[in-house]
Amino acid sequence: MRTTQLHAVLGSIAVTIGFWLVWGELPVAFVAAIALAVAGFLVWQGTTVAHVWAWTCLLLGFASAAWPMATMVQVRMETAAAAEPSDRQMGLILTAVVAGLISSVFWISFGSGIFRWIKRQETEAAGRRSGATPILSDRP
Repeated sequence: MRTTQLHAVLGSIAVTIGFWLVWGELPVAFVAAIALAVAGFLVWQGTTVAHVWAWTCLLLGFASAAWPMATMVQVRMETAAAAEPSDRQMGLILTAVVAGLISSVFWISFGSGIFRWIKRQETEAAGRRSGATPILSDRP
């Protein structure tokens, strides 16, 4: 139990840093609120260390998906008086969209892969406990 709580704290630090990287300048109170909320969520959902890190990866994927939107909001706030963003700002948006898409797909895929691994391990353990022979599949 102590180990999962430690990993939940470490996972919340990773997710908080991810959100901080997305938004750039955040008030300390908001960063602390994110860290506490994520740590609470990971303690609540993380029954094992693998579950904690699977949820951490999914949350990092969601933060990465929010990166382009956050960049667009920041650019819009900077160019409230101007009709259109500058070329530098458009390049910043393009970079955020490409990098955000790639990193969000990676983290969400990695997290869902951990969940599939957990499910396979639980299924195999349940089969061993019941004494049933495992069903062999065509998959390597």
